[in-house]
Amino acid sequence: MRRAYVFLAGCAAVMVTVFSCTGNGDTTPGPVTVTTDSLVKRGEYLVTIGGCDDCHSPKKMGPMGPELVMESRFSGYPADRPFPNYDSSLVKKGIAMFNADLTSAAGPWGISFAANISSDSTGIGNWSEAQFFTALREGKFKGLVESRPLLPPMPWQNLKHLTDEDIRAIFAYLKSTKPVKNVVPGNKQFAQL
Repeated sequence: MRRAYVFLAGCAAVMVTVFSCTGNGDTTPGPVTVTTDSLVKRGEYLVTIGGCDDCHSPKKMGPMGPELVMESRFSGYPADRPFPNYDSSLVKKGIAMFNADLTSAAGPWGISFAANISSDSTGIGNWSEAQFFTALREGKFKGLVESRPLLPPMPWQNLKHLTDEDIRAIFAYLKSTKPVKNVVPGNKQFAQL
């Protein structure tokens, strides 16, 4: 009988220890609160590691190579820049080319120009979140369902796999950036030159 009491006392002690360590016994996680600040911070991180500046921001040559022109960050191919001169005979041989700061590319699709993704109205300033989703998930120009496809080198086929939360974060960050007025030229076919 004494063994039974010792056993029951031991079980009770274990139960008290387990329940006191887990609080009230409720293991349901509470709602996760996402603040605008944390969303923008996540977006900044994703834009940085995603290399969006590589194509969407003009650059100048510095002592260590290309450097971002911060006053025109995310503004795309500068509209006041002379039209790039690409060798169409190389494109016909299957070679794709970039201009010096990577804001323009040429290939079998023609010549494409990196878009203005700053918060200005000439960029994505007037876009809805739904348009941004359409651009990244469906590869549609300006996020309009009936528009032309986004052209290379825009990697929308990879970006379409981002989570909804990550796309929202990128959009929130880009909408928080300095607006830069710049109307990027439309794409060109070599026959148009």
